[in-house]
Amino acid sequence: MTQTATRFVGPLSFETISGADVVTELGAQGGVIGHLELAVADCVVVAPATANILAKMAQGVADDAVSTILAACEGPVVVAPAMNTKMLLADAAQRNLEVLRGRGVTVLEAAEGELAQPGEEEAGWGRMREPQEIAEAVAAEVVASRTLEGVGVLISGGPTREPVDAVRFLSNPATGRMAIALARAARNRGARVALVLGPTHLFPPRGVDVVRIETAAEMREAMLARAAEARVIITAAAVSDQRAAEPVPGKRKKGEYGDSIKVVANPDILAELSAARAPGQFLVGFAAETENLEEEARRKLAEKGLDLIVGNYIGRERGGFGDEMNQAILVDRTGMATETPLVSKDMLARAVLDRVEALLGKDDA
Repeated sequence: MTQTATRFVGPLSFETISGADVVTELGAQGGVIGHLELAVADCVVVAPATANILAKMAQGVADDAVSTILAACEGPVVVAPAMNTKMLLADAAQRNLEVLRGRGVTVLEAAEGELAQPGEEEAGWGRMREPQEIAEAVAAEVVASRTLEGVGVLISGGPTREPVDAVRFLSNPATGRMAIALARAARNRGARVALVLGPTHLFPPRGVDVVRIETAAEMREAMLARAAEARVIITAAAVSDQRAAEPVPGKRKKGEYGDSIKVVANPDILAELSAARAPGQFLVGFAAETENLEEEARRKLAEKGLDLIVGNYIGRERGGFGDEMNQAILVDRTGMATETPLVSKDMLARAVLDRVEALLGKDDA
């Protein structure tokens, strides 16, 4: 507990109800329980998460027992915000929540209801989710069954950047959010996860082996080098199809390019992975389309020799590149197709892994 929390409910109350020690200071219990020991957990839940602790988490401040445990924690973290409506909607609080989401923290959105706040606003956004909802969210989103314990999973994500000169490049709007969600979900199921990640402002999940790349050639090298160690390979990256044929080391002046830039095709990483796949290796691809999604997904599934493909629309109001939500169709090697509603990319990641596990089970039977 933070010192402020003890002013609302005494530590003795929690000790009596839980039958566990309550830590309020670093090095409590005569040094037997320290923040590093407490930070080794299957999951850390902060409830209620005030504006103060969210700010500390976002900025890496570690000045009390709770914030220091969180700073040292490498496992899944869930926060349940609870605060005054104006505080919750303030730019600073929203930015802090976005930073935490980007780092892979599970944020349970505050509910609307009665609030313990003086004045005219007796109800509004900022109420903490009910304890049962928090427990269910932890079970569903974080403390997943270890169904992929020890399984090697290799994931590619994000865009690639193909330099034209020292300051210009060819790329796309991908952020790697879907790949990060997949890496987090696979890690939570006990997998050994390697994530080959292109340029992004988002933070990869903790406990994952992250390989940073820039170009398609670098992504190809990283994926092929690690493919043999993976039972499951998921190619969620938006790899640039072309690169500049003759990139220059310096900056070209505005008028030096003329009307066109000569480009050449980048290697087809997914096709190479498929051609070199080991017996029993499971391959998942992604297809981003503006129309004829199922038809294009089935075509790519057959063309690349995949076990599963995830097709999603781009160019719509919600979903696609950069959005926290996505709507997809999953088509597997048996021909079965399942369409999802518009859901969070974390939920979609779990649906993808559920299908992977079901097909792996048939392979192992």
